[in-house]
Order: sequence, then structure tokens, then C-alpha cells
Amino acid sequence: MSAVRHRLLAAAVTVPLLVGALGACGYGSEAKKDTAARVAPKGPKTDGLDQVKIGLFGNTTHATPLIGLNKGLFQKELGGTEVKPLTFNAGPAEIEALNSGAIDIGWIGPSPSINGYVKSHGKSLKIISGSASGGVSLVVNPKKIKSLDDLKGKKIATPQLGNTQDVALLNFLAEKGYKVDATTGKGDVTVQRIDNKVTPTSFEQGAIDAAWVPEPTASKLVAAGGKSILDEKKLWKDGKFVITNVIVSQKFLKEHPKAVEAVLRGSVKTNAWIRSHPDLAKQALNEQLGQPEFAGKKLPDNVIDPAFKNVAITDDPLAATLQEEADHAVKAGLLKKPELKGIYDLTLLNKVLKSEGKAPVDDAGLGS
Repeated sequence: MSAVRHRLLAAAVTVPLLVGALGACGYGSEAKKDTAARVAPKGPKTDGLDQVKIGLFGNTTHATPLIGLNKGLFQKELGGTEVKPLTFNAGPAEIEALNSGAIDIGWIGPSPSINGYVKSHGKSLKIISGSASGGVSLVVNPKKIKSLDDLKGKKIATPQLGNTQDVALLNFLAEKGYKVDATTGKGDVTVQRIDNKVTPTSFEQGAIDAAWVPEPTASKLVAAGGKSILDEKKLWKDGKFVITNVIVSQKFLKEHPKAVEAVLRGSVKTNAWIRSHPDLAKQALNEQLGQPEFAGKKLPDNVIDPAFKNVAITDDPLAATLQEEADHAVKAGLLKKPELKGIYDLTLLNKVLKSEGKAPVDDAGLGS
């Protein structure tokens, strides 16, 4: 199996699958307001805005926005403009929120980003920064599954029909020779779409045999007796692939570039702080995950420690991996060749990076 083909199915299958998933109820279908105590807006309003609405997930793969909110780093950059976070369970609902104007900027995975861009004929969003790489594993019940060649007849959970992990698993199974109906999840292996919050309970009760999930769900399953038999980064060149990037509504980008730049400054400074203060960053992440709109309680050390360690923070959107995903999806016959030219606009990110004395990042030819 090629280093990148596995992930590419995410881009490929995502387009047909997410169309139906966008309006579906269930995992990721509702956003929740962030009720955590935050730094109060102070000073002049950025671009004259009362607030900037950002979307994010309660996953370790979204460490940048979670920690940035916890430490008030986004609010500091936005001055008198309030940061208004909304949390989601998966990408399709966040894309829906971006399209409706419920959020302006969002941290999200590559598959829904591609789907949202393609479905709107390149008019809905732009990817404006990277955020994280890695942090996805296949965790199994070791009593039922001994190796990657022992998946036939088993039940494997993913977070949602058509989300990034779902399509990645579908691609992996196809590469292993298993036949599975992408929509129903039925076949040689049964793919069950389950909310990440429910997956650990289903795993402990034996309702599923394994799960292809992001952190911290993967580490929760290991703590419950599961075994990680595949870290997705092993399937990628140099172990790097985009798992979280930052998107913005094209309308908002055009009308409020100063606000977008301020959020990107907050993102870059948050990532620098995380790298310089890993222990404090892990603590801040766990505090934020403990808020009611997420888990409602902090994660134990045997979960937060590996979950934090398994995710690599990055400003680089790793654009080449997005292109490779799309190329392999087309070759697999899962998607008509998408026009991804213009999906990235890294102008403001590179401006911020330059001001921070950092090297610019590349859009792999997919820029505006």
C-alpha cells in the first residue's frame, strides 16, 4: 500500500459520503457553545467586529485552539473583539456551520475541507493554516483481533459516516482486500459509525471489536484494555500527514482580513508556546477538555499523556499530503478529479510567520 494512498480515500470517498452526512443528525450534528471562563475582550475592536466565531472539536488533534482559548492567546490578539467558540463532534456539521455563517473560522480535518470546497465549486472556504499531524490509531480488542490480517467479520467503529477517520478506514480495508459498502458499512468487515463519546462504552461492552479514532479516544480505548495495532502515521512518508487545518469562510476572509490575521497570530503563538512549554500545554489542554461542552471532566494521566504525545503541532498545512490524497482518490475511482487549485490561501499565515521570524510554508501549487 502506498504511503499516502490510505489517507487519500478520505478525500475521495468524503465527497460522495459527506453530502449525505452534512444534514444528518447524530455525531457532529450539533454545535455547543463554549462555556469556559475566558479572557475578557479588551481594547479596540479588530475590523470593527463585536466577535469572531470559531469552530473546533474536543479532540487532542485540536490542541491549538483548545490551548489557545484556555490561555487567552486568541483573545489577546483580537483585542476588544470577542472570541466566540463553538464545539463540534465531527467535520460535516462544522462545514455546514461555516456555510450558514454560524462560524467564521474553524479547525477541521482534511476530508470535510476538501468536500466543502469541491461541493461549493471552490466558493465556500479557504484553508489558511495547518494545525496538527497524526494522532489517529486503530485500537482493537486483543482477545478478538491479533493482527491486521485478522479483521474479517469484525465490527470496527469510526466517528461518523464520511468523516476523515471513516474514509481512511474504508480505504485501508479496501487495500487489505476486504469488501465493504461505504454507505451502509456492511461487508467483510462491519464499519459502525459511533459518536466518540460513546465509543469507549461500546468497546468495553463488546458491541464493537475495534475503532479507528483520533486522540484522545484512541488512548481511552487503550486504557480500557485495548491495543493499538496501527498508528496511521506509519502509513505516511516521514510520518507526517494533515489531520487538522484551519479554514475560513471566503466571505469573512474578504471582508475581515485583519480579524483573520489576528486569529492566525494567535494560532502561531499558541503553537510556539506549546512547543516551548509541553508540560504546561498538556495541563492547559486537559483543563479545556474538562469543560462541560467537552468531556466535562479532566482526563486521567494514562489517557492525556499518550493522547498529547501522539499529536504533532504544526503551522504547516502539509499541503502536499492533501494533494496526494486527492490524486489517489481519483486513481481509485472514488472521485472524479476535483479542482483543488485555490483551496489554500496562505498569504496571511506567511505574513504572520515572517513577523515571528519563521520560515514561510508552501501550498504545493494549490494556492489562490
